Amino acid sequence: MMRLKRYLDWFAYNLLIILAIILPGTLLFAAEPATAPVAINLDEVEWGPPGGGNGSPLGVRTARQGIDPETGGITYFAMFPAGSHFDLHWHTHDEFVSVQKGSVVLELGDEVYTLHAGAYVVIPGEMNHSWDVPDSGEVVILVRRAGPADFNYVTAQ
Repeated sequence: MMRLKRYLDWFAYNLLIILAIILPGTLLFAAEPATAPVAINLDEVEWGPPGGGNGSPLGVRTARQGIDPETGGITYFAMFPAGSHFDLHWHTHDEFVSVQKGSVVLELGDEVYTLHAGAYVVIPGEMNHSWDVPDSGEVVILVRRAGPADFNYVTAQ
């Protein structure tokens, strides 16, 4: 009886090894994905309530889409009202932005850019920048951060 049990243990162990070699990526060994899939159209975004103040535009609305489990960087949409201004500030980590709707004037370091829907910009960490939205209409941007979000406002000296 003991001999049969040892044989069955040996057989089960070897069967698992063979399955691991033959069936990689199957449910037997599959892990949960670190990031859930997201596919969304701009008109389907569920916006948070209007906020802002203390340097960020009054009436700004955001909609978080995800968070990088390794870096803590978030991805979110931001909607800025027509005629609004985002004070000069910087972030510790890089920021990657795509303009989804409307136009915005971006002060990035010593340069000024007028960006329209479809534009893409990389804002290196610790680079001063500000946003001005024309009176003609709101702007929607999609932002991805390379690390946790922080806002460090630059005060006039």
